[in-house]
Amino acid sequence: MTKSSSSSRCCARFTIGTAPSYGSSTRRGTTSAFTGSTIRARRSATGFWVVEPTSISIPSSRILGFSSTRRPKIAGELKARTPTAILRRAIPTLEARRRKNSRIMSSQRRWLLAWLAWLTALQVGRAELYTALVDMEELLETEAVLIDTLHGFISAQEQRLATLRRNVEDYAREHEEASRNIQQYLSNPINAYLLVKRLTTDWRRVEELITEDVGKAFVANITSSRSDLKFPTEEDLNGAAVALMRLQDTYKLETAQVARGVLNGVQYSTGLSAGDCFELGRQSYNNGDYYHTVLWMQEAMDRLQEESSNRTTISKPDILEYLAFSTYMQGNVVRALSMTNELLELVPTHQRALGNRAYYQEEIQKRTNESRRKRGEDGSEDTPAADQIKSVSEMTERERYEMLCRGEIKMPLSIQKELRCRYVDRGIPFLKIAPFKEEEAYLDPRIVIYHDVIYDDEIETIKRMAQPRFKRATVQNYKTGELEIANYRISKSAWLQEHEHKHVRAVSQRVEHMTSMSIETAEELQVVNYGIGGHYEPHFDFARREEKNAFKSLGTGNRIATVLYYMSDVEQGGGTVFTKINISLWPKKGSAAFWYNLKPNGEGDYKTRHAACPVLTGSKWVANKWLHERGQEFHRPCTLENQPADVDDGRY
Repeated sequence: MTKSSSSSRCCARFTIGTAPSYGSSTRRGTTSAFTGSTIRARRSATGFWVVEPTSISIPSSRILGFSSTRRPKIAGELKARTPTAILRRAIPTLEARRRKNSRIMSSQRRWLLAWLAWLTALQVGRAELYTALVDMEELLETEAVLIDTLHGFISAQEQRLATLRRNVEDYAREHEEASRNIQQYLSNPINAYLLVKRLTTDWRRVEELITEDVGKAFVANITSSRSDLKFPTEEDLNGAAVALMRLQDTYKLETAQVARGVLNGVQYSTGLSAGDCFELGRQSYNNGDYYHTVLWMQEAMDRLQEESSNRTTISKPDILEYLAFSTYMQGNVVRALSMTNELLELVPTHQRALGNRAYYQEEIQKRTNESRRKRGEDGSEDTPAADQIKSVSEMTERERYEMLCRGEIKMPLSIQKELRCRYVDRGIPFLKIAPFKEEEAYLDPRIVIYHDVIYDDEIETIKRMAQPRFKRATVQNYKTGELEIANYRISKSAWLQEHEHKHVRAVSQRVEHMTSMSIETAEELQVVNYGIGGHYEPHFDFARREEKNAFKSLGTGNRIATVLYYMSDVEQGGGTVFTKINISLWPKKGSAAFWYNLKPNGEGDYKTRHAACPVLTGSKWVANKWLHERGQEFHRPCTLENQPADVDDGRY
């Protein structure tokens, strides 16, 4: 690599690289007698009622064939595994036990319910933790506090129970002695006194131990000193599950491998239990994603057979119910009927399964008759054409995006051989001593990488300043111009101004030196952290013609260029891919990517459409600096529509 504008080949290149509609009659709001959860039923054209599990309920004990005095495991065990849910399951519910130990249960329930109320209050406004990995780190602190607190509570309870155990042993010994000869025992005035004492003073002490509200002190301690703890919500649980599905699809991960804790051939964790897989399937079902429901319910079934019965929280009927209906929703009625029959062998009185079996049988018969009729018309059936391998140009953008994220689309050699690396100084005196290391990633549009242009101390300062300000990253509605959150952008961001710290000012000023453009009208430095499966699907940085209000409030014109700082290495995934020109940039800490969003004539360059691939493992930190049109008149003069732009020689 030689200094000045002369080009040479790079020695170490930056790698480029719900229920079906069965009829018009619908009944909603049907409530089970035991749990009070809502179920949904629909009636087919022939009058059969088909009942499905809804997105907000779990099959009730009565419908599953359980006694009304016993809750099915699924109802109490398989909601979100938050501390709230764990404690809720600890609350006794059996009527017989309540009658026998009402005072004990009342005391414990008061403590547990108080903690539940406290946890619920803390969860208000705490959602979207899954959108930034840095926020997820705080959940481990919360868990550590809860573990210590529960250990303390259990220790106090054990001491109390030990005292009660000693008392009952003493009472039992005295009672056994008295029972041998009641008259002789009571004739002794000392024994008579001790009997009365045991049933008055001593018993009052026992009652105090039984009714002692041990948990109050623990709740008070947490409430007063741990009020800043963060707890995930149902939204976080669903978001984390959806992120896992996104990673599974984008990187073609096998369900069984993910369940074992293996991601792209690397073992990261101990794996998932049958209950964990079931919950992933249930979250997919709630989202209407029957494809992933089938994958994860089947994996739950496989793992259920491997686990001991005393360690699992789900049963085979639980899985079969979701699996059968989701299989039907994917169009496989025969398989759905087979699984429904299997469910009915285990639970013959299962009402939903009975209704669904009748419907599936009717549906199969209808399809059989239609198939026979079609064969009778011309004596043959349509044969689907064999799948053909698509060329890259024939693929949908989604397919190209996922292949680019996996690194499967390689740049043609005809393009690679034209790319160069160079040292550039922009005519700035101090850069002649330490010039920028510039690497061309693509020529049209021109995309370049600058290596080692943001330093560790600057990165740590920027991350530290941004973290308290993080909010869910938004996108601009092209119709209204308003900012809004979207599922296709999962991350958290914050904005930093130059005057806030010398490091922020230095990083922004460096943009001006790298690009030879003015930062007077540039946006503030945007800092972004990507969470579980964090990504940003294909988009443009510039505002298109129909997005007239996008940057109107700034009064600085369109986004003419983008500088993207990479502030972390990413273990797997997290690439920046350009779906129109089929190139991939992989994050390298300390580097920055630069490209023009607008052509020299001011029109948007649609070949700059790009995306942030989901982060498979690791944490991705980036910082964006967007430059606007105003103030660039002498830095990048406009050209006529058909006039080619000047080729960059590294000195502009």
